[in-house]
Amino acid sequence: MAGNSFGTIFKLTTFGESHGEAIGGIIEGCPAGIQLDFDAIEIEMQRRKPGQSSIVTQRKEQDAVKFLSGIFEGKTMGTPIGFVIENKDQKPRDYSHIKDTYRPSHADYTYDKKYGIRDYRGGGRSSARETACRVAAGSIAKQLLKDIKITAYVSGVGNLQLDKPYADLDFSEIEKNPVRTADAEMAQQMEAYIGEIRKQGDTVGGIITCVIQNVPVGLGEPVFDKLHATLGKAMLSINAVKGFEFGSGFEGTHLKGSEHNDIFNEDGSTRTNYSGGVQGGISNGEDIYFKVAFKPVATIMQKQQTINSKGEKVDIQGKGRHDPCVVPRAVPIVEAMAALVLADFWLLNKLSKL
Repeated sequence: MAGNSFGTIFKLTTFGESHGEAIGGIIEGCPAGIQLDFDAIEIEMQRRKPGQSSIVTQRKEQDAVKFLSGIFEGKTMGTPIGFVIENKDQKPRDYSHIKDTYRPSHADYTYDKKYGIRDYRGGGRSSARETACRVAAGSIAKQLLKDIKITAYVSGVGNLQLDKPYADLDFSEIEKNPVRTADAEMAQQMEAYIGEIRKQGDTVGGIITCVIQNVPVGLGEPVFDKLHATLGKAMLSINAVKGFEFGSGFEGTHLKGSEHNDIFNEDGSTRTNYSGGVQGGISNGEDIYFKVAFKPVATIMQKQQTINSKGEKVDIQGKGRHDPCVVPRAVPIVEAMAALVLADFWLLNKLSKL
């Protein structure tokens, strides 16, 4: 099965299914000599784990990372870093009712048709459970990029949208509320709204904004491996993501070139940053910023019509433990994927010139 690896030099390969014994990964290309902060890794895992608040799935997983190789006396060795995360709270019986039934807007139908077999327990390999591996690897990438600051936050839930630019927000608020938004008042509104959606047995989508600061000039490769293109691929590989908007994005189409051009200052910085920190596919030293759109979670606690493996029309209703809104737990995933991209390009950039 192809498509399980990401990166060129700093490369992550993941394995495992939602309700299997464990999930895990192998990180290749991580330089030797990095003194790892294991507490920081655990914090990142705790941010993504299920059961952390009343507005997310109540599956109870500690998401403790067990490193098997590539680390000695707390330092990376330059060899492949292998790790596993055990699935402790498995409840495959919650999915027995969909053994022969395709859930609307899930990967059930496509996996079955592609491979002729599927793990119906929580979606198996297609489950967002796999993203725990990305967060584990991303937490190491962050420590490689210690001078680069990556901050993601929820900027929209349904029709509730933060309309302030990120420079006017308080990033210290993000981890103080279960929604992980950067505005205390909006956090209360979003939390109440998600709670109401949950009571209805429904789900809602949202938007995550990511800001990357202190990025050196020169990250990104021509022509097909532009920095923003690879960031887009990274974000669109996350479960439930339906859109990626970079820099001025679609709003930039309303401007004229004379309004949109980022005029240089004498030191090479720019007066504006419609480019989103990337020009010609290469970082220019300004803040990188983008938005990631997440669809409503496909599993809802309402009856819907679907088909089974025989092509017969049947009714289905969600059971078990599911997120009414995925974006609060997806914040560290967005950060992790951004870190993996930047770590890869940071290492590639060292090959650009003598």
